[in-house]
Amino acid sequence: MDAGIIALLLFGSLLVLLFLGVPIAFGMGGISLIFGFIFWGGLPSFEAFSLGAYGKVTEFVLSAVPLYLLMAAILQYSDLADDMYEAVYRWFGGLRGGLAVGTTLISSIFAAMVGIATVATATLGLTARPSMLSRGYDDKLTTGTIIAGGALGILIPPSIIMIIYASEAAVSPGAMFMGGIVPGILAAVIFIGYVLIKCGINPEMGPAIRKDERFSLGEKLESIKSIFLPLFVIVLVLGSIYTGAATPTEAAAVGVVGALISAAIKKKLTKENIKKIFAMSVRVNAMVFWILISAVAYSRIVSVTGVGSWFADFVTSFEVNAWVTLIAMQLVFFVLGMFIDPAAIILMTGPLFLPVVTQLGFDPVWYGVIFVINMCMAYMTPPFGFNLFVMRGIASDLNINTIYRSVWPFVGLYALVIVICMFFPQLVLWLPNLMIK
Repeated sequence: MDAGIIALLLFGSLLVLLFLGVPIAFGMGGISLIFGFIFWGGLPSFEAFSLGAYGKVTEFVLSAVPLYLLMAAILQYSDLADDMYEAVYRWFGGLRGGLAVGTTLISSIFAAMVGIATVATATLGLTARPSMLSRGYDDKLTTGTIIAGGALGILIPPSIIMIIYASEAAVSPGAMFMGGIVPGILAAVIFIGYVLIKCGINPEMGPAIRKDERFSLGEKLESIKSIFLPLFVIVLVLGSIYTGAATPTEAAAVGVVGALISAAIKKKLTKENIKKIFAMSVRVNAMVFWILISAVAYSRIVSVTGVGSWFADFVTSFEVNAWVTLIAMQLVFFVLGMFIDPAAIILMTGPLFLPVVTQLGFDPVWYGVIFVINMCMAYMTPPFGFNLFVMRGIASDLNINTIYRSVWPFVGLYALVIVICMFFPQLVLWLPNLMIK
């Protein structure tokens, strides 16, 4: 059968299952098994899928995933955000929009510790949002700031999504981590600039706290101690990678130790918290690895049927500028991100798009970081952005329409970061190249 027809049947049936509500892991895996039986030798294809899945999930680089998720769970239940928010409240509360600025800074710090997008959203939704609303902040600005800041968790390293991409694209996870630092900082700075301009034009959206509520210099300096533990974890993880003391995979174990030390100092390693930590780790790990297992079968089908090479040849046969093709890919990712988990998008599109990227001559690390920025938007774009549901779950007073409206300005700001990184690729590649040297 022609590879083009197989591609249409393969992707068409997968999209039908997704719209019917079938979980991505089981939809992708089930279709792959059916197509494998038909196009790849019947029952023996099942054994090939099993061996491939075993080989994939036992890759050394992927052992970092459960460790970083464990680190994220420990930090979530360590209440580090409470103390950090008190610090930003004391330092930035006197500015118009200052609490929103501080919330973005905390989100960036959390992003540099946890590797996933939901921890900062959940934590700051519970701590920062009530404080900001009680001081007259606009609810949409507050909600959008928290959700967008939380999405930085997959851009500022460490990042679970970057590890999965690195495994799929056969690039260095360390290069991906270093490539995400400058764009992550750039995104945070753009968010802060947007908030300050917005509140400067319309002070009612983010009023400064009253003068009689402001803190003395001594009280501000005292609050700085709250950032020591987060910085301790960040320096442990990124420092061990950059100095070569540990690989990005080994640095995950270093981060777990740092998180445990932080939790112990905060006296949060209680029996109840330990149960919650392990429950969160097991639940999220199960989801990620089921997707990985199903993606192995899917990738094999794309490869053995010739769909991958056919698609690469098909795309590159158009006489259009390579940048037009790249932008078209980003639009596809954006649309998929409205409905599908980012990890699944990597594994679903990787066998098709990565050969195209190679043929067009783009750097796979640069392309990967741009993809991750796009996936930051996926966590916050309606109707199924995961951070939207996290916020809805912890803020029962918010209706979903308000949440949807709150994120669009920040979606536009993330798109601006993508454009800047396309025009100035060294923003992504400078640190990875420096690390290699």
